[in-house]
Amino acid sequence: MGRVWSRMARSLAPGRAAPRVAGYPTSPNRASSLHLRWELPAGAGAVMASSVALVVEAAPPVPDLYFWALQASFIDGADRHYGAGHVGLQWHRPHPGSRAVNWGGYAPDGRILDGSTSPLPSATGNPNTRDLWWDPGQSYTLTIERAAEGGWAGTVGGVRVRRLVVGGDRLDALMVWSEVFARCDAPPVAVRWSEFRATTTQGRVVAPVAVHVNYQRRADGGGDNSTALADGDGVRQITGTERSVPQGARLPLGTPRR
Repeated sequence: MGRVWSRMARSLAPGRAAPRVAGYPTSPNRASSLHLRWELPAGAGAVMASSVALVVEAAPPVPDLYFWALQASFIDGADRHYGAGHVGLQWHRPHPGSRAVNWGGYAPDGRILDGSTSPLPSATGNPNTRDLWWDPGQSYTLTIERAAEGGWAGTVGGVRVRRLVVGGDRLDALMVWSEVFARCDAPPVAVRWSEFRATTTQGRVVAPVAVHVNYQRRADGGGDNSTALADGDGVRQITGTERSVPQGARLPLGTPRR
């Protein structure tokens, strides 16, 4: 792999930046992110819940933070925006076995959204990030849905993390992502996303017809050696590997694997 990237760097025109394939990302939070933005079927209607299955194929071999999440924006019928939330698994060294779960988000003005107290403990005392054991190779369903008490609930593997106290009565801008705080030349880590589901306000369950690939730009501190790969009814995201699917690619979601 190193020889591949060395040849690529030598082939660049003078003055053009070499790919970032080593060292830590240079973004303000020192992370590099990969996103898969959902394309729902035409006429799906307003969405009030979403879910996806996540498999972390193997535990990261380095102690740096990894975060894999389902994200949605909170809006209302007048298209007013109340912020966005993300729920998912973390490889986070301060937590028992480096396993954690996070359900948090930000208001449009950038402040952290308020939420209820989680029943899960937290080694770091962070209201958003809680201790939750998860196993590599096992599928965990991440869900964002309206809470009976108001606001929005986030669950992982059927375990309710807590409730975000935020307005809006529907979800928008659905996506999943990997946020990686490790060095770009750390060993590859792969996750697989599948069972993409959205429940409309009419109670209809629909699946996206495709996802759109986005990588954090090099100019914004992202790395160049990560990729997304179509995999039947799912999509894999892999770090520390040659990019084989370009920025902006549309990946149709196929039939489930047997």
